[in-house]
Amino acid sequence: MPSETFHTLIARNKRNSWLLILGFLLFFALVGTVIGMAWTGGNVRFGLVIAGIAGGVALVLAIGSFFGGSNVLLGFSRARQIHEADDPELFHVVEEVCIAGGLPMPKVYLIDDTAMNAFATGRDPKHACVAITKGLRAKLTRDELQGVMAHEMSHVRHYDIRYAMLMAVMVGVLVVLCDVFLRSLWFGAGTRRRRSSSRDKGGGQIAILIIAVVLAIVAPILARLIHLALSRQREYLADAGSVELTRNPQGLAGALSKLSGDKEVLEVANRATAPLYIVHPIKKFEARAGRFTQTHPPVGDRIKRLMSLT
Repeated sequence: MPSETFHTLIARNKRNSWLLILGFLLFFALVGTVIGMAWTGGNVRFGLVIAGIAGGVALVLAIGSFFGGSNVLLGFSRARQIHEADDPELFHVVEEVCIAGGLPMPKVYLIDDTAMNAFATGRDPKHACVAITKGLRAKLTRDELQGVMAHEMSHVRHYDIRYAMLMAVMVGVLVVLCDVFLRSLWFGAGTRRRRSSSRDKGGGQIAILIIAVVLAIVAPILARLIHLALSRQREYLADAGSVELTRNPQGLAGALSKLSGDKEVLEVANRATAPLYIVHPIKKFEARAGRFTQTHPPVGDRIKRLMSLT
């Protein structure tokens, strides 16, 4: 695939990420406003206050994740930073990929686990990190290792690492807001105020309450499905980016084939960090996941796409 095409895809990916985040913020504001109105019997001002508070919390968490999220993720994964003297071949492979992509050298981490996996994190190429498990490092040939590192550095190159952290925070805050609202209805918070308002405003308040309940149920599901769909597309793009950097689709295809056959569970992974990995690390969850709830495309489809690039 021509380099110019990749630059266009990268620019589009970054632009679409920011447009998605903007659209999500507007949707977030709508949900917060409607929930606030439902809590206060149709008071628009209070609804806007609730939306503003929730948005402020999301902003603070997003800023925190922007500057410190990668350290938290690496800590959760029990990854330790290594240096060139610890694994010269791994560092040489990463350096080759960075030179091919015009990227600065990231920090390299090792996860002390025999399961096979890898991921990248950080806020931009200048503050990126790549992590690989001991199991994957030990079982790949040099070409396969290069394919995996090129895939992860493609996520860095495409700014997927920034998008993943910001979207995870915003989806998380939306889920909490909706959950708090639904729990308040269950436990009767604000019932007296809503009854009083219902006598004054009749069907209007009932309509607002129904809309709020529907949004509180649907919004988190819709947000997660959109997030997952875009995550799957970014995996395909990172696979193609790996081929563009290495000129060798067989390397990543061979690594994915070995990864798909690995039955070990990555103990340090959880549902928050799972989407970051090159393949889903929680085998039982991925086996149960349907087409729309998968965080990663099927490995077989990825290999077929890779081999079509030869």
